[in-house]
Amino acid sequence: MSEWFDEDAGLRYDESTGPYFEPATIDATVDFLEPLAAGGALELAIGTGRIAVPLAARGVRVAGIDYSPEMVAQLRQKSAEITVEIGDYATTRIDGTFSLVYLVFNGINNQTAQEAQVASFANAAAHLEPGGSFVIEVGIPPDRPWSVFDLGDTHVGIDEYDADTQRLVSHHFGLYKGRWERGSGEFRAVWPAELDLMARLAGLRLRERWADWDRSPFTAESTKHVSVWEKGE
Repeated sequence: MSEWFDEDAGLRYDESTGPYFEPATIDATVDFLEPLAAGGALELAIGTGRIAVPLAARGVRVAGIDYSPEMVAQLRQKSAEITVEIGDYATTRIDGTFSLVYLVFNGINNQTAQEAQVASFANAAAHLEPGGSFVIEVGIPPDRPWSVFDLGDTHVGIDEYDADTQRLVSHHFGLYKGRWERGSGEFRAVWPAELDLMARLAGLRLRERWADWDRSPFTAESTKHVSVWEKGE
């Protein structure tokens, strides 16, 4: 992950455009998460605080874990109240328990081995109080070896996918500071049923699954899902 999040990563991320960065999308995400966060919220892969900062602004106690000091440096310029530990969110612990742990924007795919994804569920469960919720937002794996997921004036995104290994490489071509640059990141795509099994191994059960933050129904045509697993009392 370190190569993907280079020293310029935080600045680039905060300058990103697209649906994930639109105010309406951020508001819908925070609207969904806030009712689950009465006992505090822990964000895995908190990054520059795209979701954490507006969630904290609503009075929620928010903490986070992230691998990239450069991303977290941007977050700390926005808020001094959010506690962040630098490290791998599959294993890094933070003090206290929470009623909500969440991992958005395909973050679970950043763990490129199944064992690390399983460990991420276990770590989320360890931070949850009884009855707490673990929420993940992640795309459905592609149905072909090559697919274009974004085609715009300043960004082109192409996914390369191997169904046998579940290896997903996202190639980004972006216009940055007046010139086109390429960056690629390797991920492990994962299906909802596999995530449900990881959750069961961690002592969590699926409570609800939606196609998006607006609670639209999840169907065979959905391109992503927002899933909520619950820790037993």
